[in-house]
Amino acid sequence: MIVGIDLGTTHSLIGRFDESGSRLFPNALGDVLTPSVVSVDDDGHVIIGQAARDRMVSHPEASVASFKRWMGTARETKLGKRSFRPEELSALILRSLIADAEAATGEKVTEAVISVPAYFSDAQRKATRAAGELAGIRVERLINEPTAAALAYGIQEQRDGARFLVFDLGGGTFDVTVLELFDGVVEVHASAGDNFLGGEDFLDALEAAFLADHKLGSHDLSAQQLGQLRRRLELVKRELSQQTEVRLNFALGERQIDWSITQDRFNQIVDPLLQRMRTPLERAMRDARVQPEQLDEIVLVGGASRMPLVSRLIARMFGRLPMRHIHPDQTIALGACVAAGMKSRDERLEEVILTDVCPYTLGTEIGQMDDHGRVQTGIYSPVIHRNSVVPVSREDTFWPMRDGQRALNLKVYQGESPMVVNNIKLGELEIKLDPKRPRTESAVKLRFTYDINGVLQVEAQVLATGEKYELILEQNPGLLSQEEIRTRLARLDELKIHPRDKQENLALIARAERLYEEHIQARAQLQEWIARFRSILESQDDMSIREHHREFGRALDALEQMR
Repeated sequence: MIVGIDLGTTHSLIGRFDESGSRLFPNALGDVLTPSVVSVDDDGHVIIGQAARDRMVSHPEASVASFKRWMGTARETKLGKRSFRPEELSALILRSLIADAEAATGEKVTEAVISVPAYFSDAQRKATRAAGELAGIRVERLINEPTAAALAYGIQEQRDGARFLVFDLGGGTFDVTVLELFDGVVEVHASAGDNFLGGEDFLDALEAAFLADHKLGSHDLSAQQLGQLRRRLELVKRELSQQTEVRLNFALGERQIDWSITQDRFNQIVDPLLQRMRTPLERAMRDARVQPEQLDEIVLVGGASRMPLVSRLIARMFGRLPMRHIHPDQTIALGACVAAGMKSRDERLEEVILTDVCPYTLGTEIGQMDDHGRVQTGIYSPVIHRNSVVPVSREDTFWPMRDGQRALNLKVYQGESPMVVNNIKLGELEIKLDPKRPRTESAVKLRFTYDINGVLQVEAQVLATGEKYELILEQNPGLLSQEEIRTRLARLDELKIHPRDKQENLALIARAERLYEEHIQARAQLQEWIARFRSILESQDDMSIREHHREFGRALDALEQMR
């Protein structure tokens, strides 16, 4: 079975395309949204999803979220007795999603189409594929999140020439993409974005305002208190979408803090974030050479796009309101399901070709002679410009700086800065030259080829001799090699992960422990409830467990409403 997966910063979803169209599978708690959070308990068991999210408050030192932002780096996070790379944490989320899909269908998942931010770099895309491999599935196709959103909205069924702008503001990333349908081809004209801009940053702004108003620093709060505060502020952020003013009462030790914030003040403190959104929007429109009036639809996706200020930004810039009739948290996953259906050649889907673009400019370092005869080095010379439709192949010719030069060191970079120091180095290729030839006869033709799988091939040819050199950039610095993937796959297989059929009870206990942290006045009662429920679980009496689970859940619901 081929599934579609939205591996998100805040939540992840899984589904497939069947006779009823795109269908998302619920997790063990009955929700199609699985929080992208991993935690490890005192016994070394791995906890994933809602239970892990609640443990972000009660056990912050043993829990982690937002690790999608670290994909493509070698960063490690210590949970319990061992450390995890971002690929491994993502693989644990994927394994949980796969278990949900197999429980819903009774079929084995063998392959997935996974959505990624359009502005994900080459390294981040390869790290996502590695996460799939660690989860035990094939990931031959990644689909850009805005493209998936366009499929969910049925761009493939629109008239020829239809143009969509997809505005995707998720928990941790922001993307904007301009697409057009022409003769059965969904063509991406331009993508731009910010991999470090999302709903979490709006939450950070609220937290900073709360702390500043009460002359507090983050160091004045324990990890548990910060976790409690951020959870409460997340609710405040959501309520500000509906109310002009929201009040918050927060207990900081013996101190009771009353705080209120208006929509107007919230809009003011997050205005710098909105201004950051304008740059990718303007860049994508400029690169696509499209005017606002030439767009047929503007689509909002991503949970953070529900904030009214986002719709107002779009209305001001484009003079119209965007579309948002599909649940913004589910749009990308539904589109990934369509892409999975296309990959499995589902006869219910018309043959549609999806094109992609190279999200970054790729080039090399050169030196130039200034007016005083001095060589200025570190200058970036683009070979493939950003938003070139892939597969793409481009070439340029370079010469050594002086006569008698024995080698030409071609360094390959990715980025948009005119100076290589601000771009990302991908690799280098040393070309041997004949020092007896003058520089004018030592030209080297350099060809970059970037394919749909994100593999960059660099070829260099010394024109005078015909000698060729080749560099295939399949592996970026900081990424796992195939040998490391095999080693870490074996280690992941050794982890103790709570069975899916225990997730419902595990989540209830984690929720109660989180409420214990938040409600000092109810701690004695909660401690009694938790001990009683654990005792009933040990009895292994299914009927009694189900009965007390409902009773315990209702009691926690009532307590939660008292916040």
